[in-house]
Amino acid sequence: MEHEKQVTRAWVLHPDIYGSDQRREASFALEEAVSLADALAELEVVGSNVVRLSKPHPGMLFGSGKIEELGALFKANEVELVLIDGPVTPVQQRNLEKAWKVKLLDRTGLILEIFSDRARTREGVLQVEMAALSYQRTRLVRAWTHLERQRGGLGFVGGPGETQIEADRRAIDDQLVRLRRQLSKVVKTRELHRKSRAKVPFPIVALVGYTNAGKSTLFNHVTGADVMAKDMLFATLDPTMRAVHLPDGPEVILSDTVGFISDLPTELVAAFRATLEEVLAADLILHVRDIAHPDTDVQAEDVQDILNSLGVGSGAKQIEVWNKIDLLDAERREAIQTRADRDDAIFAVSAVTGAGLDELFAAITTALDADRTEETLHLGFAEGKKRAWLFKEGVVENEEQGEDGFTLRVRWTARQARKFEGL
Repeated sequence: MEHEKQVTRAWVLHPDIYGSDQRREASFALEEAVSLADALAELEVVGSNVVRLSKPHPGMLFGSGKIEELGALFKANEVELVLIDGPVTPVQQRNLEKAWKVKLLDRTGLILEIFSDRARTREGVLQVEMAALSYQRTRLVRAWTHLERQRGGLGFVGGPGETQIEADRRAIDDQLVRLRRQLSKVVKTRELHRKSRAKVPFPIVALVGYTNAGKSTLFNHVTGADVMAKDMLFATLDPTMRAVHLPDGPEVILSDTVGFISDLPTELVAAFRATLEEVLAADLILHVRDIAHPDTDVQAEDVQDILNSLGVGSGAKQIEVWNKIDLLDAERREAIQTRADRDDAIFAVSAVTGAGLDELFAAITTALDADRTEETLHLGFAEGKKRAWLFKEGVVENEEQGEDGFTLRVRWTARQARKFEGL
């Protein structure tokens, strides 16, 4: 008989450090951190607050007075886990846990926990486990309970993590070697799938954006797929791909990806590079933005930074999709629409109501058509299969019959040209 998962009472702190280069408002950052915590079903966030700091204390992060004040607050609210929205050193973590008699997770640990909870594919699970091991390698103050677990989180939240068993670095490195070996096999399989997709003549359109921007809702609206689309950070972790016939346009492969986030742990940027390579292979990138969010511009910068780090330069073809216009008041909505009308690369839409999607589909078709080139082909009478394929693809502009076969003028994509070569 399975035991019900116990709910852990958590408190979220956002350290607002004076003079730091944090781009977002402390209140918005705290709100996002609470949303991150809410993404884990086994957590109940019982409180949250911003803690202003002139500078971080090297051993304790906060000053002694603030530690005492927060400790009393946690005790009164029966807090079991404190989530600190920022980096915490192993020394600070150990000292704060001792002072407050609670477990503590920093931003990286929390995101790792969520990624572990959300990963579905074999590759996703391995990537998360490797990222967690890399992160924990410097933090040998915890029990390695998650290594023995079949599924679920990483063992930071709940579970028998209180024992603080010292882990041996060699054991971790052995585990990393084993995981890398497994991952290399999975990646080879993935490469085979990617190569087989490259033979498909359809262009790939990738949805990217800050987490909770509405990518999965848009994906579901377009494809009719039942991808998890909830008002929850990191609702989608593994990439989902569907073939879609655009209204009055070409057939495309639409790819939904993991949501980006500010200060994404470096371990995860590296670990999920393979997952996000779907974006590198895309013919067109749709950058979906939550235009109703107060920090939408900063979020857009964060997405662009990660795209750049993945090697997606400014030369890549992109369309900005300003989503959630249904959440704006009439005045702001009109201003956004006016701005979008002036810029060919911006489209104001609502993935929920469908407003603006027809214009977006037309723009996708136009953008993909721009990649097409014209060529003249000569086919003999015996090459009826190739000729039928060209007509089926709708790429024939003109055809003339001669004594030895057909001369066709075609307008096609590079993918279609490659597919034709393989016939």
